[in-house]
Amino acid sequence: MNLLHDLQSNVRTTLEEDVGSGDVTASLIPADQTANATISLREDAIVCGQPWFDEVFRQLDEQIHIEWLVKEGSQQRAETLLCRLSGNARSLLAGERAALNFLQLLSGTATTTRQYADQLQGLPTRVLDTRKTIPGLRLAQKYAVAVGGGKNHRIGLYDQILIKENHIAAAGSISTAVAAARKLHPALLVEVETEHLGEFEEALGTSADIIMLDNFSLDDMRRAVAMNNGNKKLEASGNVTLTTIRQIAETGVDYISSGALTKNVTSIDLSMRFIS
Repeated sequence: MNLLHDLQSNVRTTLEEDVGSGDVTASLIPADQTANATISLREDAIVCGQPWFDEVFRQLDEQIHIEWLVKEGSQQRAETLLCRLSGNARSLLAGERAALNFLQLLSGTATTTRQYADQLQGLPTRVLDTRKTIPGLRLAQKYAVAVGGGKNHRIGLYDQILIKENHIAAAGSISTAVAAARKLHPALLVEVETEHLGEFEEALGTSADIIMLDNFSLDDMRRAVAMNNGNKKLEASGNVTLTTIRQIAETGVDYISSGALTKNVTSIDLSMRFIS
């Protein structure tokens, strides 16, 4: 998938949803009136989503001028002025909510990811996202995870094999499922989910590249790391919070995946104000 194409499509769909046949409230303003506006943070955050914000006004009115005062991916404090806008008042009003929605959501995703990544400082373990994303915004949120210091897991069902419990049940065993994956898709990474040390031991005997430790206790994670002896990449999943993530990383796993980066994200509070 192409991020630029996806970005343009995200914005187009959002404007169709929000503006529709026209902003009837903005039509109260004279058509030729111009205005200046500012966007400010109301809380500390990693700023993310500037390309989506810019694209909203590009699609609405290419004459809108945007001057960013902070860099994409930068940590900013509450009350920081993020950007200045100038141009047609109707266009600024029509694009306000759509542009802020993208900026606040993606800043929220990046900020949450940074909080998790910060817990891993000094350790080689990386925090991964999942497919638990807002429908239609998969690439946007995965972009924000990367901006926040996380690492992207597979994008969708097409770019990496992840054999989970239902695949194993349908195939008959971990070994059978991994063998079929290698035969049908030899160029793809193969990961297999295990739910206890017995399954982990079976997965170790396969050609899987990555083994997921799903809801393992810390003691069992340590046993798995010792049994693995560095042969395969190990990913921990389940019960991952800001409180537990460092303890999990200290067991020696390579990756920790968390749906909270994109599923439970809280949007950052932003404000747009017209100025004289």
